[in-house]
Amino acid sequence: MATAALSALRDAFPDSQITWAVGPWSARAIAHHPAIDSILDAGADMPLRSPGSMLRFASRLRAGQFDMAVSLARSPLMSLAIYLSGIPVRAGLDSGGRGFGYNMRVPIDPAVREHESEIYLKVVSTIAGREVRAYANLPLADAARTAVRARLAAADIESPFIVAHPGGGENPGAQLASKRYPLAQFAEILNRVTDANDAAVILLGGPGDGELVSEVASRLTAPASRWVGALDFQEIGALAAEAQVYIGNDTGLTHLAAASGARAVMLMGPTDPRRYAPFTPDHLALWKPVELRAGGARQAERADWDWARDGISAAEAAERILDYLAR
Repeated sequence: MATAALSALRDAFPDSQITWAVGPWSARAIAHHPAIDSILDAGADMPLRSPGSMLRFASRLRAGQFDMAVSLARSPLMSLAIYLSGIPVRAGLDSGGRGFGYNMRVPIDPAVREHESEIYLKVVSTIAGREVRAYANLPLADAARTAVRARLAAADIESPFIVAHPGGGENPGAQLASKRYPLAQFAEILNRVTDANDAAVILLGGPGDGELVSEVASRLTAPASRWVGALDFQEIGALAAEAQVYIGNDTGLTHLAAASGARAVMLMGPTDPRRYAPFTPDHLALWKPVELRAGGARQAERADWDWARDGISAAEAAERILDYLAR
């Protein structure tokens, strides 16, 4: 979701050297972005959770001798790290006073339902002195497209095919398994969609997703290939872009697929699409409107979330996906 701000930053400062500071899991996804000159891999210190990690990050920023820091984080530790870095121009979000370390502050109200990408773009607009616009984007390398097409040919998979990822809800920054659509209903969606358009299915998963991918595959009526831990992030984006549609949960991988140019469907539950849907011109966010917490990322902290009661049904999801594909 931050790639919109990255592209806007590059457009506003075309001659600048841009270093993108991220944790190692994100570095692999963003490393090939053409708007970035270099990656600052913050390692295990990101996200900042302790005074020690904050001081180490501040020291690394100071060593980089940067002219400007642009922070898209709400963390007070990030704010303090950037303040201690000595970087002259420090722009960032100020939510509830947590942006005290910046000298260009962008106030935000957690109670206002705004898309995360829109919020990030406000920071760049403040720096640029004008409103800036961009979509989330992860341009694909030719090598990734070539590798994926060769793998599809070797597996004898032809169009149309659907790419689906039933996992997610787990990353180094948060553990929210409640964001996963139930596996039986996930398979039902795929069956309804494939029955209507005679498509094959490729099920994606990370190294730890083998069991849930097998669970979904066992319930499918269409031919299904299981590509678990088989692709890097660029190749996943290329595969999604080649597919008739990508279907996944509210996860980073669905955002990656949409930003790579795929027609992407995001199955959303305890998070609001007004904040967290893909920030691209061609996607479908499926959500049954339900009362959620008002405060940004804490929306998903609903202990009594029940997909059968609160989530969109498999039948309605499949119907809307088929309408989306027809358009």
